[in-house]
Amino acid sequence: MAKTPKLQLITAVVRQTKAEAVLAAALKAGAPGITYTWARGTGVRQNMGYAGTLIESEKQVLWIVTSDSHVEKVLESIVKTANIDMPGEGFAFLQPVDRVIGFVPAKGPKA
Repeated sequence: MAKTPKLQLITAVVRQTKAEAVLAAALKAGAPGITYTWARGTGVRQNMGYAGTLIESEKQVLWIVTSDSHVEKVLESIVKTANIDMPGEGFAFLQPVDRVIGFVPAKGPKA
């Protein structure tokens, strides 16, 4: 059995209107593939008063399993494209992946 590289799961929640651009940016940055679904969120919007009414409640959740060697570049592309370093724009987090079946690693970022 071949040794699996160290992997991480990136979970990102982004505005629905930015989702297509985020998907393209993550793939260009080296994500081997992306699983995603639509979602609706609450929390930040309700706590921001009038400013919260400007935040979209419709979101897209992305799950990306990628190697340690690609994780920072892929995460950076998501943060930059979705502006998730700004309040109410979304969020992302990383989790280690201990075991995976059927994973095909990326060959590297696309030029």
